[in-house]
Amino acid sequence: MLFDAPVIAPARGLDPAWLDYNGHLNMAYYNVLFDQGADHVFAMIGSGPDYVAKRNMSFFNAEAHVCYVRELKPDAMVRASTQILDFDAKRIQLFQELRHVDGWLSATCESMLLHIDMSGPRAMDMPDDIFANVTAMAEAHKSLPRPEQAGRSIGIPRRQVHGAS
Repeated sequence: MLFDAPVIAPARGLDPAWLDYNGHLNMAYYNVLFDQGADHVFAMIGSGPDYVAKRNMSFFNAEAHVCYVRELKPDAMVRASTQILDFDAKRIQLFQELRHVDGWLSATCESMLLHIDMSGPRAMDMPDDIFANVTAMAEAHKSLPRPEQAGRSIGIPRRQVHGAS
């Protein structure tokens, strides 16, 4: 199976209900847009909406780090791109960008997904076919540069005070 590098979800507009009192996209809905971009990837690797019903398995987001770069206004059209940074039998590390259709970056999201057996629920190895598709997508993505924002942590840098112990 051949995959785009990165995978880019179809462009979409913003739901007016997602706007906050400042007149731009509320921070929570950036996560919705990133999630929909991940859903596009899940459909491509064979773990789309019917995966739970047919195989009683899914992917859960275990951790996410969103960086808000530029606000989105009510009439914005955006696309989410997704790149696999790393994976193993139970996890996929994704990096996503949310870009305005004009090309400028609005936000990034780095996330860790767990493959889940819904009967637990508990983390479990991906079935061979899904793992093979993730492997093929990751192979297509390995030529992409590692995003500068990947691996960032949150914190307030402190300067060392001279003479302090």
